[in-house]
Amino acid sequence: MIYLKTDEEVELLRQANLLIGKVFGELAKVIKPGVTTRQLDTIAEEFIRDHGAEPVFKNFPNPYGPPFPASICASVNEQVIHGIPNDRPLEEGDIVSIDCGTRLNGFCGDSCYTFPVGDITDETRKLLQTTKEALYKGIEQAVAGHRIGDISYAVQQHCEAQGYGVVREFVGHGVGHEMHEDPQVPNYGKRGQGKLLKSGMCIAIEPMITMGKKEIYMQEDKWGIITRDRKWAAHYEHSLCIRKGQADILSSFEEIKKVLGDKFI
Repeated sequence: MIYLKTDEEVELLRQANLLIGKVFGELAKVIKPGVTTRQLDTIAEEFIRDHGAEPVFKNFPNPYGPPFPASICASVNEQVIHGIPNDRPLEEGDIVSIDCGTRLNGFCGDSCYTFPVGDITDETRKLLQTTKEALYKGIEQAVAGHRIGDISYAVQQHCEAQGYGVVREFVGHGVGHEMHEDPQVPNYGKRGQGKLLKSGMCIAIEPMITMGKKEIYMQEDKWGIITRDRKWAAHYEHSLCIRKGQADILSSFEEIKKVLGDKFI
């Protein structure tokens, strides 16, 4: 069931999401060659708890195995999503997608950003730029009176036109008291199809795009999702509220931009 949010609830969702933006700003300061994703997870969890929130990913249940053991998903290179933080140092030219969820005042925030590690190749930069562009192409369609398929088509068309793969098995979703609510928001689809978008509906749009083919598989830890052809993948996500004319984006990448400056993608 889809729950429309009141203006007061939307503001609480905004607070939870803006906290994630601040977490990203803190991580942007330290993401560099030699740093481990476990270190990033420690920084993120401490920051979230110090600001009166809970890391909603921590101990998140898994129908296929053990609950998620960390506060962020840190997916490196060919990992698409759900990477468990570990002790492998990041290397120059890597990319790492940091997906973060918070629970603050009873509402959940959810956002993701793919960070470059040092200097990256032009090919990798294009993947990141295209995936982020697709996110905003989807957001442009996220207005009252449109349908879910309008968002999905915009993301898919933008990425596939440039030769990238669009992951099918994992999708965006509604956000609210729970991190995953109805409706589902696929990154592929047809215009004019799917649920009607109404003002007050809050969703997360999250393109998961691969440099090669769209096929994926699950790693042995029953969490990490990796590209089958081992080509790299990017993942960007905003939570937003559907409104008439223009979506109200609740999450933010501005703190990242302040830190990265000219290297902000």
